Amino acid sequence: MRKYLSFFKIRFINGLQYRAAAWAGISTQFAWGGMTILMFWAFYQNGQNEFPMTFPELSSYLWLQQSFLALFMAWYFDNEIFNAVSSGNVAYELCRPVSIYTMWFTKNMAVRLSRVVLRCMPILLIAALLPKPFNISLPVSLIAGLLFLVSMFLGFLVLVAFTMLIYISTFYTISPLGIRILATSVVDFLAGGIIPLPFFPESVKAIMYILPFASMQNTPFLIYNGYVKGSDILWSMLLQVGWLVGLVIVGRLMMTRALKNVVVQGG
Repeated sequence: MRKYLSFFKIRFINGLQYRAAAWAGISTQFAWGGMTILMFWAFYQNGQNEFPMTFPELSSYLWLQQSFLALFMAWYFDNEIFNAVSSGNVAYELCRPVSIYTMWFTKNMAVRLSRVVLRCMPILLIAALLPKPFNISLPVSLIAGLLFLVSMFLGFLVLVAFTMLIYISTFYTISPLGIRILATSVVDFLAGGIIPLPFFPESVKAIMYILPFASMQNTPFLIYNGYVKGSDILWSMLLQVGWLVGLVIVGRLMMTRALKNVVVQGG
């Protein structure tokens, strides 16, 4: 366990060094969040039908999305892993007395956490000072706030477990570019990264909630703003745990099979 903590510490500290990039990301995310909220505000002002969320709930959802973007962004992948597999340098990692799956999992966690530590607080503070209803509100209750933190950590692990499948698929492809583009588009759309899932039609929404993508950013943000309440919180979090366990098991099986058949040329 200590060796994996060492990997985590090294990558986490390394990620904290990119402070200029963090400030650039903060300004970009704040601007993008503001434009998205104003776009929805136009729909709310001119819409003839009822919306699934109140505008304050939607505003909190969108600011959380921007604040923790580094934690849940579907398009981030560790290029070192892709390059290691494509170039054959993964052979060096096979010589180490560690589980490659656990090592890659730990590295991905560290990089994402280091980025969100640098970026989340400034966005949250500025968003909290904005005038109503464009600001981010406090959680609907103290219990909801605590469950939000637990659910967000589970959603984060579900996303990392899913991205591990993308890394492992590199063993079976000539180039990872195609599957990266496909996975990014699917995850971002089905996780509520483009349109919050409550805005989808009921028939489609029922299916989307069951998929692992809804267990990423969607579940914790809906707990925070009070859209998901009561026993629905428990079932949503149990679904997160189920998908986490399932994705980790599938990922480890895929990794074991890939390493049994991997061929590294050169020397």
